Amino acid sequence: MKKLLFILIAFLAFANGNAQILDPAKWTTKIEKKSDTNYILTFNVVIEKDWHLYSQFTPDGGPLPLEIIFKNQKGNFILVGKAKESKTRTAYNDIFEVNETFFEKKGQIQQEITLTNPKLTEIKVDFNYQVCKDVCINMEKNFTFKIPSASKIAEIAAVVPVLPVIDTAKVDTAAVSPDVNNEETVTPEKVVSLDSEPATKRGLWSIFFIAFLSGFAALLTPCVFPMIPMTVSFFTKQSKTKAKGISNAIIYGVAIIFIYVVLGFLVTWIFGADALNALSTNVWFNIIFFVLLVTFAASFLGGFEIMLPNSWANKVDNQADRGGIVGILFMALALAIVSFSCTGPIVGTLLVEAASKGGIAPIVGMFGFSLALALPFMLFAMFPGWLNSLPKSGGWLNTVKVVLGFLELALAFKFLSNADLVLQLHFLEREVFLAIWIAIFGTLAFYLFGKITLPHDSPMTHISVGRLSFGLVVLAFTIYLIPGIWGAPLKLISGFPPPMTYSESPYGVGNSQGGSNASAQILPEGAHLGPHDLIAFDNYEKGLAYAKSVNKPILLDFTGYACVNCRKMEDYVWSDPAILKILQEEVVLISLYVDDKRELPKSEQYVSKETGKEIVSVGNKWSDFQITRYKANAQPYYIVLDVEENMLSDKPESYNSDINAYKGWLREGIDRFKKVE
Repeated sequence: MKKLLFILIAFLAFANGNAQILDPAKWTTKIEKKSDTNYILTFNVVIEKDWHLYSQFTPDGGPLPLEIIFKNQKGNFILVGKAKESKTRTAYNDIFEVNETFFEKKGQIQQEITLTNPKLTEIKVDFNYQVCKDVCINMEKNFTFKIPSASKIAEIAAVVPVLPVIDTAKVDTAAVSPDVNNEETVTPEKVVSLDSEPATKRGLWSIFFIAFLSGFAALLTPCVFPMIPMTVSFFTKQSKTKAKGISNAIIYGVAIIFIYVVLGFLVTWIFGADALNALSTNVWFNIIFFVLLVTFAASFLGGFEIMLPNSWANKVDNQADRGGIVGILFMALALAIVSFSCTGPIVGTLLVEAASKGGIAPIVGMFGFSLALALPFMLFAMFPGWLNSLPKSGGWLNTVKVVLGFLELALAFKFLSNADLVLQLHFLEREVFLAIWIAIFGTLAFYLFGKITLPHDSPMTHISVGRLSFGLVVLAFTIYLIPGIWGAPLKLISGFPPPMTYSESPYGVGNSQGGSNASAQILPEGAHLGPHDLIAFDNYEKGLAYAKSVNKPILLDFTGYACVNCRKMEDYVWSDPAILKILQEEVVLISLYVDDKRELPKSEQYVSKETGKEIVSVGNKWSDFQITRYKANAQPYYIVLDVEENMLSDKPESYNSDINAYKGWLREGIDRFKKVE
């Protein structure tokens, strides 16, 4: 009787739980006639606050990119290029260690087609995509475009399947089971070219700050630093009054800023706001930039000098003699040309890094760089007495240049690593990458300690306290890198080396299982080693059978290979010793991957009674299982079950970084299982 009462309570609790079908992306579509045979298909999406939808150009190895499938294309129409997207945002994902690209708030996708079958009456398009916030959802939408006849208006609404609008903020409401086969005609809206959605303010500020530091580094090179007292003295001595000298110096500084900002604008305008963003994940781009950075590094280290033609400098210098504002502008241009051997590599690196963020980032980057470069000329003109406090030019300027060379060399291998990861060549695995960085920074430390000299270095009888201090920092960083070869996570440089999984020994050199006894375990039938070497099942029936045989509750884990927050839960919550012990000893873990692309045997494929969708893959099966049984479609999604498949906790759990709260939720279900037994 006690057990029956508990099951009844659990069922009622589940019926009023927080399961919910989520649909944070709302689509409208239209078709536009361009010519007798060409049409433009437009898909507009409005995305709920804090959610983001991944682009078709987000790189492999991370969240799932948008997949566009033209179902009746063969023999009916051809695509004109690849589908074009409105502004997206690119940001680094420290879980998957890739730059992911996604839409925020709104987005637009356009595809031009050319009809080859004049009798075609409709175009069918399927979208498969992923949207994420605290949870991730794999979605599929089906669109049907009616081809307008010549007598009809060129624009016509498309038929779009629409899920009921659900307030995702109200997660604890009753379960909702939408009729996803419902079709609603969407009124077409006038096509509006969406304005660029710039990177977040925080992203632009970080670009500005890095660029400002880069400008300051360029300022301390032998090509620029000696120009400060020379140029300021010129303005103060040639001007009739002190005020005029100050104003000329300010104009000179503004001219420097203007030149570099125009450069950033030209890069954005010529290549487009998204071109370099897309290139940043291109194999050939990464290889070419690797070669460029190695060349820049060799120049900084003293191998040779990269200079613009002397004729350019002479012509600009002649124009600088004209005087007035035009002459000052040409003086600033002369500085940019003469100092190119030092500033060029820094500007080139900075432009690509900024452009990879998209939007106005190159302009912001060049403004930050030029501001750091121009400020000293303006400030020292206002306060000439400060010139006496400037350190004298000398060998230390070449030291700055050499240090930048080592940094450029280290950064170069990041770009080569990107190409290797995309191609999956395994030439530059994690151990090799770290060994190269250890060699680079170790050599830099020896250089700073005066054990190595390079061309253009001045004779040195002793090293300064500042140089010694910086050398110790570099040496400490080098020592920090060494354990990474044996499997240390190296969170300080997360994102630079390849991930742990992309290595000769995923658990570290000389350690096949991270020091655990997992390799000695005899796995139950159908089980495998999951995160942290946990025994896990990816088949519900086999996991359930095992739970019955050992009489343990089940932790049912709806997850995905490309689910960011699923990995966060595994990395930061499941790794807690208290949580890990529970998962190892007190539950049977069943992890069902809703994005598993393996095709089901033909005999096991079916059409979902709940959604009407064809279930053809393993991931389709588990996604339909989650929707049908638990009225939810988001991941991560956790449920504690007994061996009779009854829910033991009051409600399911989703992403929750609070370790104590997650532990309490686990304990609640496990304790109930023990009481009933």
